[in-house]
Amino acid sequence: MTAEFQSHWSPTASLEALKSRAEQSAFVRGFFAGRGVLEVETPVLGRHGVSDLNLDGIAAEVHGAPGWSDTRAWLQTSPEYHMKRLLAAGSGPVFQIARAFRDGERGRRHNPEFSLLEWYRPGFDDDALMAEVADLVCGWLGVPWPQRLSYRQACRQFAGLDPFAIGGGELAARCEVWVGADMAESLGRDECLDLVMSHAVEPALRAEPPTFIDRYPASQAALARTSREDGVEVAHRFELYVRGIELCNGYWELTDPAEQRRRFETDNALRRQAGKREMAPDAYLLAALEEGLPDCAGVALGLDRLLMLKLGLDDIARVMAFPVERA
Repeated sequence: MTAEFQSHWSPTASLEALKSRAEQSAFVRGFFAGRGVLEVETPVLGRHGVSDLNLDGIAAEVHGAPGWSDTRAWLQTSPEYHMKRLLAAGSGPVFQIARAFRDGERGRRHNPEFSLLEWYRPGFDDDALMAEVADLVCGWLGVPWPQRLSYRQACRQFAGLDPFAIGGGELAARCEVWVGADMAESLGRDECLDLVMSHAVEPALRAEPPTFIDRYPASQAALARTSREDGVEVAHRFELYVRGIELCNGYWELTDPAEQRRRFETDNALRRQAGKREMAPDAYLLAALEEGLPDCAGVALGLDRLLMLKLGLDDIARVMAFPVERA
């Protein structure tokens, strides 16, 4: 046995953290039981992966699966597609404490395998769901009720720019301080705006009370519906930050199958440009949308990060029994 295994067999989380994780799970289940939201389980291993440019799934091989034309399957980056199929089948409000997998993600706030709380509320829009997210997070952490800023307000206040009005050249020039001139000039608009968020807005939020950021640019809608407000197209998407840590990503969900198909195609065009593998559109999800997804809002919340905030820890490994390097 090598020295590595002799010295790294033990968990990285303390017994206190492991007990708090169990208490957090019980709190979450009690929260939704009190609101009549059904707990469900969906596959960790699925036939389709996600097409989002910013997410990379982890592939697996499956042999002997009836009806499969090949052996490739995907560890799910989130249970979203399967949960939406349940909604289309008439499940009503549902939640899940899931294991999720994303390749290439390891750092103080990331591990390739992590715990995700995801839930969907038929009849809710993004405003109603933000209130429920606040109830859950504030109830567990004991923090003040979140303030709310639009994406535009946050960028104006903390980065000194209007993300909808600034020209591409000026935006790239603003990013040079973080990545250099050559890299900044090669980036697309949304990539530059991501740098503004990560290098200017998010650090400023560490000194702010809990904060919802909403009304993202329509180009960053992912699976959210969009509308026109104040002369610009915005996405009904929100994120919650506590002490500068992003906890969740929520949408007033897109229900139009034609628009969903178009977004899959756009995702794959972006993946081709980035030299990434194209991902087959999830035909099961599209069929469910054709059948009819109820008007709903949904959100995914990182339970490991929530526990880090509860315990005042700054490394995800300290709330996980075995992060990837000890798995």
